[in-house]
Amino acid sequence: MATVELSFSALPVHVRTARLIVTAVARRSGVAESLLDEVRLAVGEACSRAVEAHRRHCPDEPVRLELSSADRRFEVTVSDTVPGDEATGGLPKPPDAADFEFGLGEGTTELGLAVIAGLADDVEIAATPKGVQIRMSWPAEAEATI
Repeated sequence: MATVELSFSALPVHVRTARLIVTAVARRSGVAESLLDEVRLAVGEACSRAVEAHRRHCPDEPVRLELSSADRRFEVTVSDTVPGDEATGGLPKPPDAADFEFGLGEGTTELGLAVIAGLADDVEIAATPKGVQIRMSWPAEAEATI
């Protein structure tokens, strides 16, 4: 399967659209129906994390996704353009709890990453001076139809 690339403005309303697109591509890539909810939820978490980071640091920059299927694996990479911080393990430094839109408090970033790790079969998080990438993958058991 060729790589599908998607970028969207850093607005929470676009996370739902990204989840729907990723789920459709996962289905066409041969991911089992029983795993599609996990794909949808993990991608939603990763996209929400990226949108929140962009809204605080670079609201005009789009969030980017890459979807691919190879070697019987479906892979999603969610990339933001918020530089990482060494003190937080490469992830952007969270603001004070008072700055959170929904008052979720400290540890929200780590909780989202823990949810992603629990939902995806394989997860890699890479932080660079150019941004953070969350790569997730799941087994693609059937032959891709794309």
